[in-house]
Amino acid sequence: MPINGRKDREVMQYRRLPAVFMRGGTSKAVMFQRSDLPKNREDWDAIFLQVMGSPDPNGRQLDGMGGGISSLSKICVIGPPTRADADVDYTFVQIGVQDNFVDYGGNCGNMSSAVGPFAVEEGILRKPPDGEAVVRIHNTNTSKIIVARFPVEEGRLVPDGDAEIDGVAGKSAPIRLEFLAPGGAKTGRLLPTGNAYDEFEIAGLGRLKATCVDAANPCVFVDAAAVEKAGDVLPQELERDQIFLDRMEDIRCCASVAMGITKDRESARRMTGLPKVAMVSAARSGRTLSGRALNSSEADLWVRMISVGQPHRAVPITGAICLAVATRIPDSVPAAVCHATGPVRIAHPSGVTLVDARVSEDEGELKADYGAVYRTARRLFEGQVIYRATT
Repeated sequence: MPINGRKDREVMQYRRLPAVFMRGGTSKAVMFQRSDLPKNREDWDAIFLQVMGSPDPNGRQLDGMGGGISSLSKICVIGPPTRADADVDYTFVQIGVQDNFVDYGGNCGNMSSAVGPFAVEEGILRKPPDGEAVVRIHNTNTSKIIVARFPVEEGRLVPDGDAEIDGVAGKSAPIRLEFLAPGGAKTGRLLPTGNAYDEFEIAGLGRLKATCVDAANPCVFVDAAAVEKAGDVLPQELERDQIFLDRMEDIRCCASVAMGITKDRESARRMTGLPKVAMVSAARSGRTLSGRALNSSEADLWVRMISVGQPHRAVPITGAICLAVATRIPDSVPAAVCHATGPVRIAHPSGVTLVDARVSEDEGELKADYGAVYRTARRLFEGQVIYRATT
């Protein structure tokens, strides 16, 4: 229905789009079928910002579907495949909270777990027989294939199971995600700088050792002690430390230029989504956001990751994949604090995530063979999402 105003003002109109709201791992997103969106992709940004309730100077996104933090301000677009080796195409969109940032530069591993079930339940794929569904997902952001395996019954994701992930209450059916050849997702190389570590000059810290890795998503890792923090510090404390956040942003911008993602630091500051920046530390005893005590024997390393300027409540799955790959790279910052040879147990603010990865050498250059992780997902709401459009 139209909203009438004065003749010299733009006319605003409510419009509706079919959509599904889903949880994937420790994130939530509004899911769209590609066919329901405008053919011209230049029209998507304005719609997605409206849907999420951004920009919101209050940081809450109360006028949209967003939840006020980066892990709850996401869009997924799923449609028919554009590659012969895939079953569906999946485009991930990160939406800013307080600004009009719309980023197609990277993937969200958590929401990747919802793509297979969505495609099956929406009829994008032929209804699979009861048992295990296997969906080959082409992530258009990274041009990589993700294989999702999950149990189905009567054409839907089995609602119950024994899988439990930290940060999400209850148990659900397990969804295995296999990120095939995740190296070079954004830059074309596992080690974009060609080095296991580089040194950046950071104000207040001096020369800082950092490892830049591009696997699933590009990330830069530094030792927590080098940025004068304990490895178990919780996100709320980090959010109150503007000096720390500014230093981590400087590290991210230095890495962005060194990795060839942006040409200079000013460009890097405008492209806030990538690379993700994280501090790592050796396994220690500490507490999670829920107050649960974690012993040093329960994890192989600790991580605190920042995305779009916000400390994460849980490690993003693409970040966990990248970190697991980084631990396999000799002389890297993560390898110096983690000595696991099997699956890597990553402690984060919400608990522990188990990830596996393999790195091999090909003609003198390191390559990531795969990264794998288990997640859960759930369909939360289906119907139409309403947004305001200018006509």
